[in-house]
Amino acid sequence: MALPETLAELRDCIATQHEQLTGRLRDAARYLIDNPHEIALNTVAELGKRSSIAPTAYIRLAQALGFAGFKDLQRLFRAPLQQAADTHSERIRHYGGETLLEDPSDVGGILREFSQANIVSLEHLAEGGEQANIEAAIAHLQGARTTFVIGMRRAFPVAAYLSYALSRVGRRTVHISGAGGTLPEQVSAIADDDLLIAVSFPPYANDTVEACRQARQAGVTLVAITDSVLSPIGQMADTVIEVNDAELLGFRSLTASFCIAQTLAMGLAFSEWQSDSNFSHDRLKDIDC
Repeated sequence: MALPETLAELRDCIATQHEQLTGRLRDAARYLIDNPHEIALNTVAELGKRSSIAPTAYIRLAQALGFAGFKDLQRLFRAPLQQAADTHSERIRHYGGETLLEDPSDVGGILREFSQANIVSLEHLAEGGEQANIEAAIAHLQGARTTFVIGMRRAFPVAAYLSYALSRVGRRTVHISGAGGTLPEQVSAIADDDLLIAVSFPPYANDTVEACRQARQAGVTLVAITDSVLSPIGQMADTVIEVNDAELLGFRSLTASFCIAQTLAMGLAFSEWQSDSNFSHDRLKDIDC
């Protein structure tokens, strides 16, 4: 296998070799993916302290992925970084790299740079790398008795929209909100012929992860919309749709995530229109999604 030369290639390499890695090396790989800034800017000893993972685990991981040592792997994380000329500058993360925001107090600058970062993430989606996974998710939707959708914290609006859109195209859908502390009861209502779609991104809502674990134990099919196949819900899922939205400090976009939700709903609607002679194409004109 060729040595990864970009962060995107490194993520693919980790995903490919994930099953061959030991549990500790998987933990180190997960930390690499979730904390690119820390990987780029800290020594392996400091990373060990910050992550509570032995420094030797990072060294062994680098070697397992084909690098001579950790420093060679670390160069991939340092390459996208641009040197900040202003001590008040911040970086906007997006798929494939970073964008430097020189003055975070400049609202116009935030709009321009964040919009551009979102464009990069959408262009990545448009390349079609997730098409097979989206098609697999639509097949799961078609075969499910009822579709349950869960997404907490920042993922909540994506889950709410997706459940609404699926309902509008004729799919029996339940939005799991956990209102009134009823999350366990809502999840327990899912049967093994139903489908659970879970939406979650770092730092991953504990309620979503627990709901997925409970559903999987009951034999429920799981589709995950998340940032990586190595995420807590990605590792449990039958199908994973990877999304990498733009991020500035704790503020993360949902642009690409909503694009996935719309594609799932529209893909399901048109698939059923083509396969069902009684389905009216005119009905989609008033779908209001």
